[in-house]
Amino acid sequence: MPEFDYDLFVIGSGPAGQRAAIQAAKLGKRVAISERRAVVGGVSVNLGTIPSKTLREAVLYLSGYWERGIYGMSYTVKQKIEMDDLLFRADHVIRSEIDIIRSQLLRNNVEMFAAQTSVIDANTLHLQYLDGLGERNATSDHIIIATGTSATKDPRIQFDGRTVFTSDDILKLDKIPSTLAIIGGGVIGLEYASMFAALGVRVTLIDKYQRLLSFVDAEIIDTLVYHLRQQRMTFRLGEEVSQVETIETERGRQVCIHLASGKQITTEKALYSIGRTGATDKLNLQAVNLQPDERGRLKVNEHFQTAVPNIYAVGDVIGFPSLASTSMEQGRLAAAHAFGAPTNSVPELFPYGIYAIPEISMVGRSEEELTKQGIPYEVGKAQYREIARGQIIGDHTGLLKIIFHLETREILGVHIIGEGASELIHIGQAVMAFKGKIDYFVNTVFNYPTLAECYKTAAFDGINRLA
Repeated sequence: MPEFDYDLFVIGSGPAGQRAAIQAAKLGKRVAISERRAVVGGVSVNLGTIPSKTLREAVLYLSGYWERGIYGMSYTVKQKIEMDDLLFRADHVIRSEIDIIRSQLLRNNVEMFAAQTSVIDANTLHLQYLDGLGERNATSDHIIIATGTSATKDPRIQFDGRTVFTSDDILKLDKIPSTLAIIGGGVIGLEYASMFAALGVRVTLIDKYQRLLSFVDAEIIDTLVYHLRQQRMTFRLGEEVSQVETIETERGRQVCIHLASGKQITTEKALYSIGRTGATDKLNLQAVNLQPDERGRLKVNEHFQTAVPNIYAVGDVIGFPSLASTSMEQGRLAAAHAFGAPTNSVPELFPYGIYAIPEISMVGRSEEELTKQGIPYEVGKAQYREIARGQIIGDHTGLLKIIFHLETREILGVHIIGEGASELIHIGQAVMAFKGKIDYFVNTVFNYPTLAECYKTAAFDGINRLA
């Protein structure tokens, strides 16, 4: 008889947990997964990645955003866009994704539990079933923690989920506001800021840093900020929030945000988005002497093992980069390591995607990183407006940028802002994986007209700079 009930028990059914469970099942292991919600998918499917990206598509379609350059700034598909119009599409996609995930887990014989799960010891877990349907203990040879995160909240602020809210509350909004203040200029804050700005909302973005998204190439961020200012967005950078209060005005309930500099911002609604906290508070981790940091995140080694070797942690709960794509890979790698299965992964070529309007994607190193490392490089650029496809789709703001070594001509990084950036980036990623040089794009023929032609245009631009 086996020593434990399961070979692997996964806590959390988001992208990291799903991939970990399925990888172990493919290795012939007995696997179970628990989810503290009534449905699988975790925050990614139910509150985060899938809803936000679906809302983005609904905004682009209903607002006629990309058509405005052709038909005029007043063009819209629907004259008055309501929150229900956006949620209709999101609800459809969420239901479909939940069904797909359940089907995948069932096909791979992964046992599923709807339960709040906590740790008793390094091999024993306590499951408290939802809706008071009972409880039980389970044992497992290996445990993977993939519980994700929840929106960080300031205890001094009164959140009502509608007037002052977090990104986890977006799907509960009753209407699209006429004015919106967003506190926090991280990825989530910028994505929602650009979406609401595209709908005509007067958005104010407040962030304590002068430079947004320091891990993104500076030119790309500067392009995004310029574009958002054209959408009537106001940036309050280098500003700290000292107080947030709701007030009654002749227009009804509004939010007054006090800045440390003495400024005040009055707005219809406020989105608080200063980051996310690891969902580890109910795991009873002290039972195995694991101590999350102040943001609830767990420290792991290169194999995603915690200080307890048979307990792994993956996904957003371990912090940056907190992307669904990287979380999936972390889950796969952790499960493979637990059972000694060989893997081959290239973290330095993981792509990043930021689904603002316009979207941003990148792979490899930025100009700032290369300058700091003292690596000689040159840059080739292509503007979407120079490409026939850019004119056809109405995106005149896009930019594709290739960074390559000055001497060897090997591609060191690709950075894109514009529609389709998160798809286009994979071309550069593939070439970089094979140590390709800038000359590859000069000698390659792309379909015409396509946005992929930007690679060829950028390559010619870069080589011309060498001359």
